[in-house]
Amino acid sequence: MKKGILGVFLGIVLIALTSTAFSGQEKPRIGVLRFTNQTHAGWWSGSMGYELQDLLASELASTKAFQVLERKEIDAVLQEQDFGASGRIDPKTKAALGKIKGAKYLVSGTVTAFETQTAGTGGGFSVGGFSFGGRKDKAYMAVDVKVIDTETGEIVDNRTIEASSEATGVRIGANIGFASGSLGNYQKTPTGKAIRACIIEISEYLVCSLTKGRDDPCMEAYAQKESKRRERTKGVIELE
Repeated sequence: MKKGILGVFLGIVLIALTSTAFSGQEKPRIGVLRFTNQTHAGWWSGSMGYELQDLLASELASTKAFQVLERKEIDAVLQEQDFGASGRIDPKTKAALGKIKGAKYLVSGTVTAFETQTAGTGGGFSVGGFSFGGRKDKAYMAVDVKVIDTETGEIVDNRTIEASSEATGVRIGANIGFASGSLGNYQKTPTGKAIRACIIEISEYLVCSLTKGRDDPCMEAYAQKESKRRERTKGVIELE
C-alpha cells in the first residue's frame, strides 16, 4: 500500500517537474519590420508595408511559438542595438518586466515578384465598354524573408517564400484598370488570397526554422520547395 502511494506521489512530482521544465522554455522574441516592395504591383500603396508587417506579426502571435513585439517603429537592427545600449532594456534578455521588450530576431520581408493573369473561359463578349463572360484570375507572389540577429546584425536565415491563388467565375464589369487600395479591398480576390497565403507560409517556415531547428525534418519540405523555385527561376517565371 505504501509503495503504491509512494509511486503515485513520485509520478505526480515527475509530471510537475516536466511541466515546469517545458513552461520554463523561453519562446524566441521576434519583431517584424515594415515590408518593402521591389515590384510594380498595382495593389501596393504607401501604407501596405505596415499592413503586411501587422499581418505577419498577428500570424506569428497566433502560432503561440514566439513572443512577438508589436512595435511599428522598428526599422533597422541598429535601433534594437540602441535600445539595448540605452539601459532601457535588461542586458541579459534585452527584455525586463515593466520595460520595453526587446527582440532576439527581426524579420524583414521584401516583395520581389508579383504577377497576375486573367484568362477567358469562353463565351465572353463586350458591349459598349462592358464585358460579359467567364474568366479565370490568377495571382502569384514571392517574398524574400531575412531573419536578423539583433545583437550582431548578422542575417542568420533567409528564404524566398512563394504563394499563388486563382479564382474562376462569371464576370460582368466595365473594362477599366485594376484600382489600388488598402489590403482589405483585395480580401476576396486572388491577389488578397495570394498575399494571405504568403504570410501564412512565412509564419510556418519561421516556426520550423527558429523553434524546431534547421535539422528538423520539417525543413526538408522547404528545401524541396527551394530547389523547385531555383529550377523555375532559371528562366522567366510564368503562371501555369
